[in-house]
Amino acid sequence: MEQVTIYGRSSCGFCVRAKSLCESRNMPYTWVDMIEHDMTKADIADKIGRPVHTVPQILVGDRYLGGYDEFSAYVRALEVVKAH
Repeated sequence: MEQVTIYGRSSCGFCVRAKSLCESRNMPYTWVDMIEHDMTKADIADKIGRPVHTVPQILVGDRYLGGYDEFSAYVRALEVVKAH
């Protein structure tokens, strides 16, 4: 499993859910707290190469995945593949 990187804020419910999803599935992840690192959405946009309007912003390896909805769909798809 590739490393998951989550850019977000501790006060964000979807950010917390993304972290919990990684933890419950034993997925390796790095949490980047935007407040702690004094990051703006523009800083994240520079890293991922596209505008950022919401958090979390999630990458798997070097591949940009999206927000929580895209990440949870990705995890579900992985589980379907593993089940077969």
